[in-house]
Amino acid sequence: MGRKVKNRISAFANVEIEKIVGLGNCLAHTSEGPLFIEHAAPGDIADIRVVQYKKKVYYGKIATLHTASPMRTEPVCEHAGICGGCKWQHIPYTAQLDFKNKEVIDQISRVAKQEDFEINPILGCEEQFEYRNKVELTFSETEYTPIHTDKGENALGFHVPGRFDWVVDINNCHLTPPLVTQIQRFVKAQALHLEIPFYNLKTKQGNIRTLLIRRNLAGEYMVLVSFARNVPEVNNALLEAIKNQFPQIASLLYTINNKANDTLEGLEILSYNGPLFITEQLENLKYRIQAQSFFQTNTNQALKLYQLVRNLAQIKPTDTVYDLYTGTGSIALFLAHLAAKVVGIEYVQAAVDDALQNASDNNINNCQFFAGDMAKVLTAEFMQKNGQPQIIITDPPRSGMHDAVIQRIIESEAQRIVYVSCNPGTQARDIQLLAEAYKLISVHPVDMFPHTHHIENIAVLERI
Repeated sequence: MGRKVKNRISAFANVEIEKIVGLGNCLAHTSEGPLFIEHAAPGDIADIRVVQYKKKVYYGKIATLHTASPMRTEPVCEHAGICGGCKWQHIPYTAQLDFKNKEVIDQISRVAKQEDFEINPILGCEEQFEYRNKVELTFSETEYTPIHTDKGENALGFHVPGRFDWVVDINNCHLTPPLVTQIQRFVKAQALHLEIPFYNLKTKQGNIRTLLIRRNLAGEYMVLVSFARNVPEVNNALLEAIKNQFPQIASLLYTINNKANDTLEGLEILSYNGPLFITEQLENLKYRIQAQSFFQTNTNQALKLYQLVRNLAQIKPTDTVYDLYTGTGSIALFLAHLAAKVVGIEYVQAAVDDALQNASDNNINNCQFFAGDMAKVLTAEFMQKNGQPQIIITDPPRSGMHDAVIQRIIESEAQRIVYVSCNPGTQARDIQLLAEAYKLISVHPVDMFPHTHHIENIAVLERI
């Protein structure tokens, strides 16, 4: 039953949770319509507090859990259900993989309307914790707490989903190695000791804004501290303390950010100690990673993803390969030794600069990289000039590919497409649009992010 407040349901009692659906939420049906619930598990029976009503759909959170699902397990993290990073720590990992696998199959079958394709079992992650190689934390003058909203003081952690001005103070993120937690705690303690004012996300007052930490498989770390103001005597005191405390930090950086947002775009990154990058090695390739660089957040699983793409591409020595949305050229360089030529296209010029540098560092001479809007760069004239592709690798953003890009791929007459996606929904849509010229051969789900709803999928298509 629902309880109405001002002609709208504010709560539902004794709701039985039915199944997991998109974005990691669970679904229940009520007499008033569908109800999506956060941090629930199929089989839970609970009272639900409604937090949003939109387009005849209710969204809610568990207020009182009466009967726990047999599937439920105790989360490892004290912040589970609050920070928004891990939606599924209360669900066993084997069940997480099952749900992700079903999500891929459902999207491809329902949206792409494809039949008779091979469905491969999801490739799970050996490390369910401590797998992240990058974390971005925000300083906030006020701390979010579930009971008192933003009444706490001086937080360093993650944003509450949907709220730019609420930050959960993170004591320990289990998705990162222990040294990340040590660095995080030390930086916060030193900032307080030096009386550096934490940034106020509403008033834009204060000095210390963000903390970025990266690591490579060799155990080297990059730390970037973002300040709002250039106060050398105080800022340098913090950086010096960090340098002396952690010899594992190979690249200690800082920047002055007086923009309205926390992105690093357009900012000058300065070195306090060490180079402006760290280097990651995958097989015999080395990748230079800067603070702004995009690199897969789960390094070990990224290697397995790249190896799978390489095997599925079936590249011949005479082939020209196009790598669309190439980023810093990670996949393009990984495949280069198999092909006659690889052409990478990427929107962000800085990423292309990284790709060119990585090619040079690895003595790879058969790769070309171009920057620009994919829909404008990938034209018939471009392919005529740079060679018609026999193989296309595409790894677009969550929004998928532009219609014009899909049309250019069809016109290219490439024989094989390997489509890597972090969003099976938009991938399925694009596969359906490609269906006039390409048949789906197989799908290969890969889990990059345990305890989250995110899933990568590789789809292989062949020319009809």
